[in-house]
Amino acid sequence: MKAFFAVLIVGLLAWKLSPDFQSWVGATLSQAKASLPIGASRAAAPPGFRCDGRKYCSQMTSCAEATTFLNHCPGMHMDGDNDGVPCERQWCE
Repeated sequence: MKAFFAVLIVGLLAWKLSPDFQSWVGATLSQAKASLPIGASRAAAPPGFRCDGRKYCSQMTSCAEATTFLNHCPGMHMDGDNDGVPCERQWCE
């Protein structure tokens, strides 16, 4: 039983300290502080859309897809100049 708890604690610590978790938490917190006024809400994501872990322009297939991911998923790395237009060199010229 002690071994079970030891493995459980080590697993939880590894998960808590992993870079993916830290970047997700950082992105979530920074989006919470973003420029939406009190009472305003973001547009709803399209039906059937889900964040699937893609974050880079090289993983997108169109400007529309990149824009949807940028607007609805945390931790995106597609808008280097923070002007709201993703993948300006590849998809959204």
